[in-house]
Amino acid sequence: MDEHCIVVDKPTLLLSVPGRGPQKQDCLVSRLATDYGEVMAVHRLDWETSGLMVLARNKTSHRELSRQFQHREVGKEYTAVVLGDVAGESGVVDLPLICDWPNRPRQKVDHEQGKPSLTRWELLQRGERRSRLRLCPITGRSHQLRVHMMSMGHPILGDPLYAEGEALQVAERLLLHASRLSFHHPSDGDAMSFDSLPPF
Repeated sequence: MDEHCIVVDKPTLLLSVPGRGPQKQDCLVSRLATDYGEVMAVHRLDWETSGLMVLARNKTSHRELSRQFQHREVGKEYTAVVLGDVAGESGVVDLPLICDWPNRPRQKVDHEQGKPSLTRWELLQRGERRSRLRLCPITGRSHQLRVHMMSMGHPILGDPLYAEGEALQVAERLLLHASRLSFHHPSDGDAMSFDSLPPF
């Protein structure tokens, strides 16, 4: 942390930014603002997802970090545990996504109207009826990793929106964690990289 930006490890079941209504005002941004003053979100993690986030501490830094995200200059890696034994050691999921309006906030694959969405995955470990993966989203669509894994036939364990049956019941939380984040410092341009061990 410095006067330009702050990197934090968000816990699961905490909103990144305020939601609608008084019951959804407690969030990462508001908690940080209490201690550090002005803090602006550059990207978000789902409520259920834990892991690394970078936030800007002034408008100039916010503009530069937002540019890096927009131009896909930010490196993002997630660790996930999915149901089943994935085929192969690595692969790519290239499926366009769109909001499933009748069932929002769920997203769905839509080959006609969906936005291009690309995820690279790599096997880390095989277990009994489960696989630990490294996920690298090239695009940053809402719920992208969750929908892409489900579309492969391997939902992320503990996912209350997309997992069913065994995949939902065997984990007490969504087993998805933002484990690595790399970007260039918004002021001096130095390369920065942060790692966080998943709590599962």
